[in-house]
Amino acid sequence: MAATRPTRKSSSDATVRPAATRAEKQRAGDKGVATVVSELWTLTIDYAKQEIKDPLTGLVSYVAWGIVTMVLVGVGAILLAIGALRALQTQTGSTFTGNLSWAPYGIVLVGAVVVLGLVGALIMRGKK
Repeated sequence: MAATRPTRKSSSDATVRPAATRAEKQRAGDKGVATVVSELWTLTIDYAKQEIKDPLTGLVSYVAWGIVTMVLVGVGAILLAIGALRALQTQTGSTFTGNLSWAPYGIVLVGAVVVLGLVGALIMRGKK
């Protein structure tokens, strides 16, 4: 005969139910190998999504916006340089004619190098 133990439903009445045998406890908590493997596979996939896929998705988005910004700023800088060159060639009258026809190109080139140097210095200062 199985041992019995009291369980309380309320403080006033106690009922007696048979204690679970060892075999019943094992059957209730026992999972098959297929279930354990399935749960492990699901856990692994969820972990990979959380720790690998989601951060990489954010990183790809960050890099994509950086590339788009770099291209747009680069095109804008080139257009500004061409505009400055055209302004130096047309708005200065006869100042840059003859032997000085190269001067607008040199001025624009030096200006572009100075701007690149300043941007590089700001980037390096931000990394300290």
